[in-house]
Amino acid sequence: MTQTSQWPVPADSVRYVVPAPAIKALSENPLTRELYPLAFGHYRKAEGHHMHREHHRDYLLIYCTDGRAFLNIEGSPYTAEAGDLFLLPPGVAHRYTADPERPWTIHWVHFAGPLATEFRDYMGFGPDTHCLHLGVQPRVLVDFNGLLSVRQTGFRSRGLVHAANRLRQLLAAIPLTVDAATREQQPDLEIIHNFMREHLEERITLEQLAELAGLSPAHFATRYRSQTGTTPIQHFIHLKIERACQLLDTSGLTFAQISARLGYDDAYYFSRLFKKVMGQSPSHYRHASRH
Repeated sequence: MTQTSQWPVPADSVRYVVPAPAIKALSENPLTRELYPLAFGHYRKAEGHHMHREHHRDYLLIYCTDGRAFLNIEGSPYTAEAGDLFLLPPGVAHRYTADPERPWTIHWVHFAGPLATEFRDYMGFGPDTHCLHLGVQPRVLVDFNGLLSVRQTGFRSRGLVHAANRLRQLLAAIPLTVDAATREQQPDLEIIHNFMREHLEERITLEQLAELAGLSPAHFATRYRSQTGTTPIQHFIHLKIERACQLLDTSGLTFAQISARLGYDDAYYFSRLFKKVMGQSPSHYRHASRH
């Protein structure tokens, strides 16, 4: 049987544990045996909520919609905030504690079945990915609440079959929600690239670009790469190389003068960047372009 926390559930929260005989029936029923819930619930402002599992036996999905909690998963620390979705697979040691000042509000479900690992991968989790940020999504809350509709059915098999298929619906919808959340959070590339073009004669930083996008540097770099296949600073360097080529073609400036104009005091360093991008030195490029 699954190991749920021993947090005392107040009247405005719900913990529903499927009985062992019913779990056995779900694991044998052809309608549910591939994926079935073991326990699920909704904890509202779970003050004092904590758990420590060294030998986790099932999958646990936790969706935080308010407040905060502190987690440690396989030795790595995490802070759960509203909109974060965590998946803790079997065998992954973990512990979590609600923030005493702002205890989290969560929906959660323990589940098992041969398809559980397939759904883990399908949702976008992996061996080193335990958290996805969805934002607070009404669609996800509707699917979690669908599990709770089995309450007050007396553990009847029909109600549990319904819950098992609501679980499948919940897990299958997560990637759609992730895609929508990602699109909403993508930086506006036109604004970013215009800023780069307007500041080609300067040295800009990742932090400046991230601030322009309203994201942390790490999140901005990740999302920029997902959209373009390169890093923002690498793209900025390529824009500088393009401008250097233009100046080599249309002016009599030395490469040292061009380097200085583009924000590089070290012409030798910029020359190496130029050769790495263009496949030839600046002098060879100028000679080839004029003959």
